[in-house]
Amino acid sequence: MRYCLYAMCRFLVLLIASSLAGQQFRNSFFVFDNGTGRDEKIPLAEQAHLVKRTGFDGLGFTGTQHIPEVLKEMDARGLKLFSIYVAAHVDGETPSFDAGLPEAIAQLKGRDTVIWLTVQGKAPADGDRRASEIVRKIADMAAASSLRVVLYPHVGFYVDRLEVALRVRQLADRPNIGVTFNLAHFLAAGDERNLDQRLKEAAPYLQMVSINGADHAGDWQHGDWSTLIQTLDKGQFDVRGLLMKLHNLGYAGPIGLQCYRVPGDREENLKRSMTAWRKLTSK
Repeated sequence: MRYCLYAMCRFLVLLIASSLAGQQFRNSFFVFDNGTGRDEKIPLAEQAHLVKRTGFDGLGFTGTQHIPEVLKEMDARGLKLFSIYVAAHVDGETPSFDAGLPEAIAQLKGRDTVIWLTVQGKAPADGDRRASEIVRKIADMAAASSLRVVLYPHVGFYVDRLEVALRVRQLADRPNIGVTFNLAHFLAAGDERNLDQRLKEAAPYLQMVSINGADHAGDWQHGDWSTLIQTLDKGQFDVRGLLMKLHNLGYAGPIGLQCYRVPGDREENLKRSMTAWRKLTSK
């Protein structure tokens, strides 16, 4: 009798664990266009076909031009345009943003596409105020098309770290503004020891994540991203551990694959990363 109860309890524990494991990673997985041929000016139809046949859910696009065309190519293949990557600037006489952004926002109306926003420029004395003002202006434009603005920390830019993105988001004070956890730039900033704390702080506002294979440090200051951005099957950093931390914090949003300057054949690189993703998310 005691053995039967033990066996039944063990079975229930395994059943629950199996059920939870099946629910762990439901996040959409998309690829940046720097991995599909953006820099080589590969036609959008060819890029979209590459995204489809390598198994990604969609694309993260750069810039504000050709939005109707990229939407057409995504729609034709049952793919999603997850984001457009654009810039605002805090330096100069007045803060500014990509001149094509208002039209792009209008073209994206009703789509669940994120305005993935970098805030660039050297830090003036009133940088946070200037940054929050331009971000607020963009967020108000985006809100008219039911779109979200998600700040993208990038080393060397004004918003260079996750905590700066959170600070600017708070000052901008709009409900459609979120933040990004960007693995490559987080590691480049040298803040890995504070990973758990930064994720916890960002969790209520976290709407986008980017990952890639990575070592723990690199010489990005001299333009070398080869250790901080690799295919997902390479690198010393524990990407699965990061995914589990995100899951435990309740993050269910999209995850993008950063491919900047990864050498080798584009399609082979994406296949390797997709194989690694499936292994990471199936255990």
